[in-house]
Amino acid sequence: MTTTAVLPIKQLENAKQRLAGLLSADERRQLFTAMVEDVLTAVEACPLIDDLVVVTNDVAVAELGRGFGAQIWPEPEPPGLIEAVTMAGRKLAQAGVSVMVFLPGDVPLVSADELETVLEGFGGASEAEFLIVPASDLGGSNCVACSPPDCMTFGFGKDSFRRHLALAKDLGLNPMVAKLPGIGLDIDVPGDLAELVAMVAREGRDGREYSTVRFLMESGVINKIETHRAEHG
Repeated sequence: MTTTAVLPIKQLENAKQRLAGLLSADERRQLFTAMVEDVLTAVEACPLIDDLVVVTNDVAVAELGRGFGAQIWPEPEPPGLIEAVTMAGRKLAQAGVSVMVFLPGDVPLVSADELETVLEGFGGASEAEFLIVPASDLGGSNCVACSPPDCMTFGFGKDSFRRHLALAKDLGLNPMVAKLPGIGLDIDVPGDLAELVAMVAREGRDGREYSTVRFLMESGVINKIETHRAEHG
């Protein structure tokens, strides 16, 4: 049985626009790069993942992915997250891959242990399987696993967790759900960055192990986060 992780990553430029009130364009680019590096690090460290595919047209992202041994696939036309994951699932199924696990680039606290929790025993059934890790607010879909890779119709976007549950049931799948704190924290707004810093401290993690936390500390962005939190609660 083979398992491939798929990370669709758009352009680094103009990334994370909802942080524009807090961070400059260059800071957002550096932040997103650091987050992608953290996700790639966790994937590389997970013994249950055999291969890695990064779907991107960004030259810098492609170079970063190759440093982790990733295959680089161009974005489909038309581009988009649904289109990228659907394309990847189809190609991986045609290649005989057993399991596809999707991760976004903005879940920097994902760990190899959490990925093992997702994948342990997954894909061994005779029937198709689908598992989803929701965002902590139960809105988005921060990780999905599919066996075979093309067994699912995707519906990423606002409130995609509930939409994916409904889509899976419509396809005759029995969706599994795993709530995991690291994968559950995706970074979109200033409050998410504050929660990231708080979670690292609360759980006694070594923040220096994360490229994202190192960037926040070394760039001084962490001071902006603290100021924003003091002003907005």
